[in-house]
Amino acid sequence: MSEAGTPSERNVLGGALQPCGTDPMTGFLRDGNCSCGPQDVGLHAVCAVMTEEFLAHQQAVGNDLSTPRPEWRFPGLHPGDRWCVVAGRWLQAYADGVAAPVVLASTNERALRLIPIEVLREHSVDVPDDLSELG
Repeated sequence: MSEAGTPSERNVLGGALQPCGTDPMTGFLRDGNCSCGPQDVGLHAVCAVMTEEFLAHQQAVGNDLSTPRPEWRFPGLHPGDRWCVVAGRWLQAYADGVAAPVVLASTNERALRLIPIEVLREHSVDVPDDLSELG
């Protein structure tokens, strides 16, 4: 895999899938990308920027993204972390009014099987590698 992204998979904009995040290391394969191989039945396709509201919502619906789970190489997430979330879970949060911001260039095109591009665009953000630039 190159720095430019995962060459075999595309993003929702039609380009090469760009990395989502490496601190913490995200992705179903824990490679920093929202790659969705055949073994990813949950479709961890949406590169989302965690917010307090999104994390609280996910915990309330039984998807605890805040508690570390070392046995799954899962560090527990905090607001500002970029993470490849399950498309159906993101859509559920959207329906409940607490969708997390989305990095389109890092969101796998397979997310479009469940989420219309217009909905993703409503919540899109550009996230710099250096989060200190956000304020």
